Amino acid sequence: MAKDESGNYKVDEVKKADASVKTMADFTSPDILYKELIDSVKKYHPSTDISMIEKAYHIADDAHKGQLRKSGEPYIIHPLCVAIILADLELDKESIVAGLLHDVVEDTVMTPEEIKEEFGEEVEVIVDGVTKLTQLSYKVDKVEEQAENLRKMFLAMAKDIRVIMVKLADRLHNMRTLKYMKPEKQKEKARETMEIYAPIAHRLGISKIKVELDDLSLKYLEPEVYYELVEKIALRKSEREQFVQCIVKDVREQMDKAGIKAEIDGRAKHFFSIYKKMVNQEKTLDQIYDLFAVRIIVDTVKDCYAALGIIHEMYKPIPGRFKDYIAMPKQNMYQSLHTTLIGPNGQPFEIQIRTFEMHRTAEYGIAAHWKYKEAANGVKPAAQQEEEKLSWLRQILEWQRDMSDNREFMGLLKSDLDLFAESVYCFTPAGDVKNLPNGSTPIDFAYSIHSAVGNKMVGARVNGKLVNIDYVIQNGDRIEIITSQNSKGPSRDWLKIVKSTQAKNKINQWFKNELKDDNIIKGKELMSAYCKAKGIPLNDILKNEFMETVMRKYGFRDWDSILAAIGHGGLKEGQVVNKLMEGYEKKKKKELTDEKLVESVVEHAQDIEHRSSKNHSAIVVKGLHDLAVRYSKCCSPVPGDEIVGFVTRGRGVSIHRTDCINIINLSAEERARLIDAEWQKAESENPNERFPAEIKIYVNNRTGVLVDISKILTEMKIDLTGVNSRTNKQGKATITMSFDVHSKEELNSIIAKIRQVESVIDIERSTG
Repeated sequence: MAKDESGNYKVDEVKKADASVKTMADFTSPDILYKELIDSVKKYHPSTDISMIEKAYHIADDAHKGQLRKSGEPYIIHPLCVAIILADLELDKESIVAGLLHDVVEDTVMTPEEIKEEFGEEVEVIVDGVTKLTQLSYKVDKVEEQAENLRKMFLAMAKDIRVIMVKLADRLHNMRTLKYMKPEKQKEKARETMEIYAPIAHRLGISKIKVELDDLSLKYLEPEVYYELVEKIALRKSEREQFVQCIVKDVREQMDKAGIKAEIDGRAKHFFSIYKKMVNQEKTLDQIYDLFAVRIIVDTVKDCYAALGIIHEMYKPIPGRFKDYIAMPKQNMYQSLHTTLIGPNGQPFEIQIRTFEMHRTAEYGIAAHWKYKEAANGVKPAAQQEEEKLSWLRQILEWQRDMSDNREFMGLLKSDLDLFAESVYCFTPAGDVKNLPNGSTPIDFAYSIHSAVGNKMVGARVNGKLVNIDYVIQNGDRIEIITSQNSKGPSRDWLKIVKSTQAKNKINQWFKNELKDDNIIKGKELMSAYCKAKGIPLNDILKNEFMETVMRKYGFRDWDSILAAIGHGGLKEGQVVNKLMEGYEKKKKKELTDEKLVESVVEHAQDIEHRSSKNHSAIVVKGLHDLAVRYSKCCSPVPGDEIVGFVTRGRGVSIHRTDCINIINLSAEERARLIDAEWQKAESENPNERFPAEIKIYVNNRTGVLVDISKILTEMKIDLTGVNSRTNKQGKATITMSFDVHSKEELNSIIAKIRQVESVIDIERSTG
């Protein structure tokens, strides 16, 4: 790529390079990546037994053989890269193995039971959790679906936090290779990453992953902004590096004089953090001065504060820009001293001071606590001792139990995951530190202690003085809450005052619980009045089948909760009634008698929408040629099969094989809707006409059996339209395949050839 005079890549060339598609020769071979993985694992745990990792690699390689990614590279490259990311986080052996196997259940014939048998329950739980998360969608325009899927994600995280760590590594590699996807898919994945995965990485304290996810998301969501940042920052690179080197040199000299052993380096701030600063402060890039930070890493906490004193003697600190995250850590475990100073040329810059252990936690977050720990009975991960580090996850799980309203849950969750929310630190009368959102009041503080304290609160003292309940807490304040058993509970006005999601949730819960009966009555009255005004028969639409659909739609567990939500304004009565009406009207349309339906179909055959020749020209039904017909998916009839027609409700005639289990099991009443049908010979011999077929293949499960069967279909020029498999505990697998054929004769030929494949026990056609 071309460079400018400063030796930096030109932005237009960067864009071109990003858009290029690699050839196979450009890809790193799986063997080289596997060696890199093993070298990385041995580096942080030299004595580990790699046999389990080696076995997982070979199984994954065999399972994914023949599969390619959108980039054209062998699929095994992806799980290898995911495992390397996990090794870079220095995770345990089980996490590495799960990273290698995370796609085998979804994309191959391997089952969770087989993973458990080969690698143990821990690995199976992680792989199963990642598989389920992969199947979820988090579309930002579908709040109900997004909320329900996020609930499932947090439950999976609670089961084993390594599930989300593997998923984050999976998402990071997918984001690194996002350029091979279509533009609309790029934006969808980038937005999902920015709104879901990057905030979770932040909450877990894994900055190594979080910052890269942020930057990659920005690249696809705001490409013009991203490349402008790349270009402008690159132009000032030489000047910046010279300034940083000067600062590092001066600081190192002073640390050496003071006898403080320290590692000192400078780094540019990440593009996304610069972008957010520009947006939040409404400034251009030229108006942002602290584009880089100097980091000092020392041995002890005592050295941190000693280094801070030296720095403040060397440079003038900017008032109000000092943060002590050592004394008061962030909720994601981050600890460091931050101070912003005026440099030699008047340019502001930031210095961060922390210990080596704090630095590890800052980079790896919760992953730092999965490092190996030697014990008498072998190597064990130490994360079980870090439960207190995940208090925020327990808080979210508590919300899940308490809240049935998906929209409210999403609002609280997005607020809680806010990456850029500032914190304020205050103290209880006993001297314990409380970390609250900036702008919090004594009410927020009270609910952070316990919901009972908040609900009975009548006043507060700050630093020994009475204050109003809307007082804004400052760093270092000592808060004392005054309660009374005679308190009637919180006021709705408090919701306008509080800042923390925790306080808002607990206040709302109080009103819902205390006033639920009143809200249910009010909800019933509102629905009744709405139906009366619209002339809608309320008793007819309040049927269980319609009500269950509405409860699923809005994420409520029972009908009383729907009524209560209408009563307190969380749902509009019109929304609920209209949804009930949809189900009611659909059912009414289906209430034609069988006799009228048959008569209607025959008499008005000319008026029924004709299907394409592919779908009906090969069939004659009772001598009628203009009748709308469709082939049943349950038994997939093809020319040569004995067939029968079944008059459906509103969709013409459905064609089945006579041996279809659904036809055999018809009741006497339903059999009245059967019509004679036969293949029209001249039409069914059309060589261009294809018909869907489905077969079940019973095999002794072995690696490569699916590939061998697929090769036969490829050789016969048969295109697969679907494939699925499941394996039982005895090692027997059932593979279900769908494809299009010309006739029963061609289908029989396919079945005969597949029978010759090693490990095939039996084959049968699907019969419903």
